Amino acid sequence: MSSSPPASDLTDNDKLMAALSYFLTPIVPVIVLLVESMKVRPYQKYHAVQALGLFAAEAVFYIIACICVTVLSIVTFGLGICLGLLFFLPLIPNIYYAIIAYTRGQYFEIPVVTNFMVQQNWLNRP
Repeated sequence: MSSSPPASDLTDNDKLMAALSYFLTPIVPVIVLLVESMKVRPYQKYHAVQALGLFAAEAVFYIIACICVTVLSIVTFGLGICLGLLFFLPLIPNIYYAIIAYTRGQYFEIPVVTNFMVQQNWLNRP
């Protein structure tokens, strides 16, 4: 994870909304991007868009995990259900990035997700 210098003109509300964007995805990022007073704040907007990208990557993970659990459950007569713990794995990076966004107050990149979003012009690096 690469990071940049701390954001200038950063308020506690900016840090809180950035952290909540990762923890309560996709509700908070959509709110941040729709409310006029929030979407003009660069720190909030950057993390809201990046959190939505992470959410999309997690959705792909969930689809693949569902297929794997279903196939293994059929093949092993139900033992694949034990792999249901896979569905809790995306909580780990969400919590981690929420903590980083709140405590460090700086822009950071999520490996693969941020680079893809920048290439698609969905996200601008600060």
